[in-house]
Amino acid sequence: MKSPKEISVEQWLVRLTQEIINITPEQGDLPLRVVRDLINDKEIQSVQDYANKVAIARLGFNDHGPVHMRTVCHNALKMLKILYNAGVPTTLQQEQVGTFDDSVTAVAMAAFCHDFGMTIGRQDHELYSGILAYNIIERILEKNLPDPADLMRRVVIRSTAMEGIIGHMGTRKIHSIEAGLILIADGCDMTKGRARVPIEIHSEPKMGDIHKYSANSIDKVLIQPGNRRPIKIEVQMSAEVGFFQIEEVLLPKINSSPAKNLVELYAGVNGQELKRYL
Repeated sequence: MKSPKEISVEQWLVRLTQEIINITPEQGDLPLRVVRDLINDKEIQSVQDYANKVAIARLGFNDHGPVHMRTVCHNALKMLKILYNAGVPTTLQQEQVGTFDDSVTAVAMAAFCHDFGMTIGRQDHELYSGILAYNIIERILEKNLPDPADLMRRVVIRSTAMEGIIGHMGTRKIHSIEAGLILIADGCDMTKGRARVPIEIHSEPKMGDIHKYSANSIDKVLIQPGNRRPIKIEVQMSAEVGFFQIEEVLLPKINSSPAKNLVELYAGVNGQELKRYL
């Protein structure tokens, strides 16, 4: 059974996707159909649920399950919408191999599947995620683009989604804006709710605890249109330990992202002046 938080994030996600459809009416409703399929797919749900059990109970990490993957999707689609409104084309548009809606579809699929590999373990989980996600991505694309004439379109969307999945840790070179947004959107999911469960169930000190305690100090991550660059990310925190999340997790991901030049980053403790990183 889905948690209230999971249902809430799904509602935000559907609304955001509908907003994207409304500003690109000439392109059809492929992203909305795919997002709904991603939300309702039982195999995806099962993989996400088990990934979370392994991540939290076995490994002691933060949330890597359905709420996290939906949140990453919401973050990435929000950034795509900002880029569209700013007149910034995606890589598929620049290369004239796909539409903006194809980019949205690929990003949504990557976000929903990027941590599948946590069902196996942490090391190289992004590669395992690609292996586990491939057939699911193909199945959903074949359902929504069944015409043989759409074969190339399916290939482009699938390949872009796979790049986003495999590149989301920032340890492998990626080249598209779409994959780069997955990398940044993943890093932006750092608020205290993500660390709540591992803090409650793991009382003995262990290596890596700084990640959950620093995440527990993050109150809010705002993604909005920027002033100097199209996208502005602002991180608000209750304690300075939160800077660990910025400097050791989010900033390296942005620096590794092909979308780096599209993002400005600010962070600070509540009531104090924000520090500008980018």
